[in-house]
Amino acid sequence: MTDTLLRAPAESKYAAELDWLESIDTGPKPANWRLSPKMINTFVLGSAPADGLDRTVQQKWYGARSIVERSVVTLLGGRGLLLIGDPGTGKSWLAELLAAAISRNSTLVVQGTAGTTEDQIKYSWNVAAVIAGGQSRASMIPSPIMTAMETGAIGRIEELTRSTSDVQDALISILSEKYIAVPELESEGILYAKPGFSLIATANSRDRGVNDMSSALKRRLNFVTIPVVTDRDSEADIVRFRTEEVLRQHEIDLDVPPALLDVLLQSFADLRAAAAAAGSDDEKLESALSTAEQIGVLEDAILHSSYYGDKELSAHTLAGSLVGSLTQRTPEDPAILNKYLHGVVEPRSVAEGGLWPQFLQGGRDAMASLA
Repeated sequence: MTDTLLRAPAESKYAAELDWLESIDTGPKPANWRLSPKMINTFVLGSAPADGLDRTVQQKWYGARSIVERSVVTLLGGRGLLLIGDPGTGKSWLAELLAAAISRNSTLVVQGTAGTTEDQIKYSWNVAAVIAGGQSRASMIPSPIMTAMETGAIGRIEELTRSTSDVQDALISILSEKYIAVPELESEGILYAKPGFSLIATANSRDRGVNDMSSALKRRLNFVTIPVVTDRDSEADIVRFRTEEVLRQHEIDLDVPPALLDVLLQSFADLRAAAAAAGSDDEKLESALSTAEQIGVLEDAILHSSYYGDKELSAHTLAGSLVGSLTQRTPEDPAILNKYLHGVVEPRSVAEGGLWPQFLQGGRDAMASLA
């Protein structure tokens, strides 16, 4: 089934592994949870030899164990969980994995935007059905959050702070009373959540101030901050893991040389250092320079090499993908990248050699195409 989907949800992608973990799980589970808290850790963070399992469980999210444990404990207590952090820190991926492990359904999601309405949080009506037979449960269209409440599952809200205040406030009663009032239905006017229901929301720390949450909503959420990955080895593991997924998805047989991965990691480290030292926003790239964007650069280079190149990933192609992916505004971003190529990459290519001269030329060629 997953072969026919552009992007399979985690519960489908790892269905066999989840089935196996559930079959050997002897730990205590809350009502309607498919895995115990300890087994959720194993599913998300991978197994270790000390676990004594008959097969290896792949690590899927790279971050501190304490973050996963605090997230699970929050959901155990029935409180809402807010995963907050910079772009590309894996907030949404962790939320999806937790929902898949707990409920075997990570698709009960509302995407927060300026256009998100209260109906998308609670419910709406099938107009044709209402005209034909009046307002009833049959003519109601439940939101993903209402469906999660009815089934005792995990509901998800992406980019919570992108939603307007009235939409955010619709969550207060859901998180407090664990029910949704439907006054139109009279005798059936209250829908109660079943055990196992909880909410996982994500928020971009760069969006603070867009639609600030009320203190009432904040009190009903446990905040778990996901830091930017700064460890070089951990970031390399994340990029390698996601790159292998891209290669499998597109059925591409192409090697990513470790030396080339080092060039990518170093280039992002250089650009982050330059952004940190910049005196104004005009001297910083518009890009957040996140790990996710790093993966995007490498994916772009892999696809270009596979379909337009000679089936071999080169530093020249990687540099072109980096320039193309990170140029989000003009003329500021091209100027910053040009300064980086001439001020950092050029001296390094002379001093260190290796793949850097080819990377420098690729960057120059890409910059010339922007002129």
